[in-house]
Amino acid sequence: MLRRTFQYRDLVMTLVARELKVRYKRSAIGFLWTMLQPLLTMLVLQIVFSSIFRFALQNYSVYVLAGLLFWNFFSQSIVSSMNSLRGNATLLKKLPVPQAVFPIATVAAGVVNLVLALIPLLLLLVITGHPLSPALLFLPVSISIAAIFTLGAGLLLSPLAVFFYDVVEIVAVIITMAMYATPIFYPMAILPEKYRWFVRFNPIRSILEVFRDPIFYGKIPPVSHLSVATSVALVAFVLGYWSFRRSADRIPFYV
Repeated sequence: MLRRTFQYRDLVMTLVARELKVRYKRSAIGFLWTMLQPLLTMLVLQIVFSSIFRFALQNYSVYVLAGLLFWNFFSQSIVSSMNSLRGNATLLKKLPVPQAVFPIATVAAGVVNLVLALIPLLLLLVITGHPLSPALLFLPVSISIAAIFTLGAGLLLSPLAVFFYDVVEIVAVIITMAMYATPIFYPMAILPEKYRWFVRFNPIRSILEVFRDPIFYGKIPPVSHLSVATSVALVAFVLGYWSFRRSADRIPFYV
């Protein structure tokens, strides 16, 4: 399946371009929303958590924006992956293309959006005087790990969304719950000790830390964090690939 998918790489690129165009087709400012949406959310969280709750975290705006960029990529790519097969039902029924190209294209489009969203983040680093560390050069590795993890989850969930329509709504609720169980807009230090284990063993947290460490802490993630995140991403991808391959033959009959 991987070999056939690679043979259709031109189709994947076409689908990525279409995904990006459709997402912003009726938007007055188009791709700028990729940059503005996390910035506006960051401003709200800055007021609520940094000003009202007043926990001590230097340069909170950089901390929360880095987390939001990762989370927006993950959550939007998962939802788009679940809708990708039904949204391309006509192509699936008429052309002998590997079904995996559709969730792959949605995740690839998410990566493009994530890279664009890094532009205002870098500007924020400069404006706030946050150190521009050479560790930022590690971000392509961090993004690759996040993409592998997200693709694995997308491959796992996209066939389920075809067979059971309620899966999309259920996963949307789970994603919202997972957002609060992941230290995106709060540091783990503010959690009571008895609740920290829940966040500590959250697999998404390990991926987030590998993404945020070069940005906020200006360091390459420690080997221990990097090995855990890489293992989580690979396990997710293998499970997703295995599940998708088992379901692939039935997908055209349900879309």
